[in-house]
Amino acid sequence: MAADDAVPEERTRPRPPSLLDAVAPVVVLVVLLTLTIVLFGIDAAAGPLQVALLASAVFAGLVALKNGHTVAAVRDAAIGGVTSALGAVFILLAVGAMIGTWNMAGVIPTVVSYGLLFLVPAIFYAAVAAICALVGAVTGSSWTTAATLGVAFTGMAPILGMSTAITAGAVVSGAYMGDKMSPLSETTVLVPSLVGGVTVNQHIRGMAWTAFPAFAIALVVFLVIGLFAEPASSAVGTDEARDALADAFWISPVNLLPLILLVVLSLLRTPPFLAIFSVAVFSGVFAWFTQPDAVEAFVDEPGQSRLLTGIEAVYDAMANGFVAVSGNATIDELFSTGGMAGMLTTVWLILAALSFAAIMEQAGFLNRLIQPLVQRVHSDRGLIASAGGTSLGLNVVAGDQYVAAVLPARVFRSVFARQGLAPRMLSRTVEDTGTVTSPLVPWNSCGAYMTGVLGVPTLEYLPFAVFNLLNPLVTLAFAATGFRIEHVAPQAAQPDAAQPDAVPQPNRGDSHVE
Repeated sequence: MAADDAVPEERTRPRPPSLLDAVAPVVVLVVLLTLTIVLFGIDAAAGPLQVALLASAVFAGLVALKNGHTVAAVRDAAIGGVTSALGAVFILLAVGAMIGTWNMAGVIPTVVSYGLLFLVPAIFYAAVAAICALVGAVTGSSWTTAATLGVAFTGMAPILGMSTAITAGAVVSGAYMGDKMSPLSETTVLVPSLVGGVTVNQHIRGMAWTAFPAFAIALVVFLVIGLFAEPASSAVGTDEARDALADAFWISPVNLLPLILLVVLSLLRTPPFLAIFSVAVFSGVFAWFTQPDAVEAFVDEPGQSRLLTGIEAVYDAMANGFVAVSGNATIDELFSTGGMAGMLTTVWLILAALSFAAIMEQAGFLNRLIQPLVQRVHSDRGLIASAGGTSLGLNVVAGDQYVAAVLPARVFRSVFARQGLAPRMLSRTVEDTGTVTSPLVPWNSCGAYMTGVLGVPTLEYLPFAVFNLLNPLVTLAFAATGFRIEHVAPQAAQPDAAQPDAVPQPNRGDSHVE
């Protein structure tokens, strides 16, 4: 009976995927995404990209069914992918709410007003990158940096007659530079723990050799662009812009209190959703006292009590975003943003991308694509290039920086050990190629987030995210020349390291404020 019982169990076990099985969904994804971008351009993220990703997920599911996976397994994989993103989704909604109340409370207008005093066009892009890098390093969060100073800087750009796309590229460059060099960043903590044999401080020192040269070049590029840029003829004068802001909002250092509160909560390691949502509510109430005229104009209910007007304003700003009614068309356009509703398209994009990634992972397609690289490459240069290429490729295929960091770190760690490469060579490579390139992919959760927060399509700021483009190239250049490539005594390969059963999911409720 025991032998008879074993037969059906063996027959129901899914077949390992062939290389064609693994490649086919990727080909379908690339074809559909390319067609979508060609047809819709920068507007593709408003819905067409999501359709392409979901269609690719369905195709991947059909291939998985062909290989013996059950409908329930495929369904649960897709649901699991969506569930793993819920922490990021809630944070994204909280950020939308906070941007709405920050505009209403005068936080962002105040940052813009003070910034106009110091940030002249010639140094604007370089200063934006440097300031965002500093704040990113302090908070350990590229997402928080973009949602606070990034929003202010992109709002400041058109006033100075500068490009919002280049400004967004400078924000992304600085935010990710600061994030990856901070011991408070989760990816900076997560990656060395997965690789093993390297501490967080060792990991940061290893990354410094590739990150600082890339960022220094980026600063020079931004400075050169700024020096030769000609502000748009439609730009208003600095004094005129500050006067217009003062007419629409009460400008005072007091308005920076919500920003300071958010930084303090980040340093105290408060869970991101709780910190951001709490600051959003606080800022809404804060606006009752600092911007009463703006609140009353926003609600436009003359006969309503001040208390009810204030409560309605908080609800509406958090849900649908703040709408400035100052009479100045430029001011009204710049500061009428935010709200949870404005983030729903981005949420849809993240859920669609992670559904596809989860099915690819559950069916074994991702691991099948990686294994030929692991088995055939044996030189230092080839291993580093393969690990970096895998992280970059997973950012595109899986649409999530954590898959792009976790899977290569686990798959390549035993191969690096067998080759005698120091563990932090792997952790550095994964961060330099996986973490920093995630905001360059429109359907990646990070790319979707940056577009949703900054209001600039990913494909528009991509050419100007100079640090994010250069960092992987510097890493590959080091590998090619052997510069700063560290070795240890070769070790025997761990038999299970190159065949992970599943990628561990980080606590996204605490992590996706990268």
